[in-house]
Amino acid sequence: MLAPLEDFSDNALRTLCYRHGADLTFTEMIRVEALAKKVESVWERIEFKDDTPTAIQISVNKEYVLKKFLSMFKPKDSFKGFNFNFGCPDPQIVKLGQGCAMIKRVAKAEKLIKIIKKNGYNASIKLRLGMNLFEREKKIYLNLIKNVNADFFVVHSRYGTQKYNEPADFSVYSECVDTGKVIVANGDIETKEQVKNLKTIGLNGVMLARSAIVNPAIFDYLKDKDIPDISIIRKEYEELALKYNSPFRYRNNVIKHLGKPRKASQNVETG
Repeated sequence: MLAPLEDFSDNALRTLCYRHGADLTFTEMIRVEALAKKVESVWERIEFKDDTPTAIQISVNKEYVLKKFLSMFKPKDSFKGFNFNFGCPDPQIVKLGQGCAMIKRVAKAEKLIKIIKKNGYNASIKLRLGMNLFEREKKIYLNLIKNVNADFFVVHSRYGTQKYNEPADFSVYSECVDTGKVIVANGDIETKEQVKNLKTIGLNGVMLARSAIVNPAIFDYLKDKDIPDISIIRKEYEELALKYNSPFRYRNNVIKHLGKPRKASQNVETG
């Protein structure tokens, strides 16, 4: 899976990754309040321009706002469900009671999931291990996974205040799998050996972020397929960006990172 990437994952990048092996892609995080208020520029972010399988990642904690948006939403065939962002550590998002603040709100999370499913859509959750080290040690993420009936859980194995130069903690995945829920691993995944080991543990998939920005063909690589030179990938992206009229900031961000070594401190995920 291609992760939701702020100011990166527009239709052009999603399609490029899908062409090169990604089974599912995600939009960047979308504030449902803005959708409910009919903000045109935000609605444009969830306009799918081809058949790339895409889930919409949303940030919301009020049921009535979610219901209002869903009453206006008309999905296309390539739409594959909604993903709740319970991982964003941004203080402004957390202050609203969203992002990482939602990990411990199990009852609220279940209500939101039920609203999505009542409308006939798939619903998943992307979460971290808690807001901080205390919540991680209390394993509140396990409480959420055990007691919420999402279709799958993407577990970014860091807690909210943890820096990207600290390695993701793969040791948590066994207990996540033991819940019996469908678990997807996220964080510092970039080698075939990692994917093999995660599969052995019982993970159902992996989600890639920073490694996919460096080379969108990493999905082909992880599936033992031939990968083209990065110059070909760059040309392919430029053609897609032109075709889909990608905003300049997206084009600039993607082109700037293609082929460059991944920096551990780089924070591009929206959860």
